[in-house]
Amino acid sequence: MVRGTIYALQSLRDTGFASILPKDFYIGSRNRTTTKTNRFHFEVEIFNTVVDMQLTEYRDRFSETSTQLLEYMGALSPCDSFSQFHKSKLLKLAKLYKYDFDDSDLIDLEGQLEIFYHSSIKDEHFTTLKGISELSRLMVSMRKHRSYPLVYKLLKLALILPVATASIERCFSKMKLLKTDLCNKIGDEFLNDALLCYVETEALVKVENEKVMEQFQKMSARRGQI
Repeated sequence: MVRGTIYALQSLRDTGFASILPKDFYIGSRNRTTTKTNRFHFEVEIFNTVVDMQLTEYRDRFSETSTQLLEYMGALSPCDSFSQFHKSKLLKLAKLYKYDFDDSDLIDLEGQLEIFYHSSIKDEHFTTLKGISELSRLMVSMRKHRSYPLVYKLLKLALILPVATASIERCFSKMKLLKTDLCNKIGDEFLNDALLCYVETEALVKVENEKVMEQFQKMSARRGQI
């Protein structure tokens, strides 16, 4: 879907303007002080510029690496009797987690994926699943997470990946608000503390003000009571 949208936008930029307005509608110059035609103004300066902005924003949001991750995750989908299952893509996904899968684990994972796939497509319990979250719950309920521990580990990593990615993007968005041009000399330690308060607002709401004041009071001797 991501790649298809990019291709569609690129095709719209290359050939889409002619279908919007006919060529013979644009004749002559816009005014006497320029040699630019009306067509050049509307097609190049407006239409192409807007489409290029959309393409740039889309590519920034969905980089090639992010797109590959989505594609690798899709290979775990149990929909339509694991029609998107692709062992090589899943092994590439596992290789991204070097601390979770060493070389021997990758060899074992390849064998577990092969056996898991052939056993699952013939099991009626797996025919109506609609996503990897349902797949993980079913594996636990049927105790298959013990028979295929590496497959289940890869499944768990795929489930938390969108959450982890969103959390990182949220932190960077908050950082742009905190570290402005006026605060560009802010230290790393202070920035980390400020971000913690700014990002984890839901957790900090539960902290009582009295506890905070009591903690500051104990940090050093003070003239007055906070």
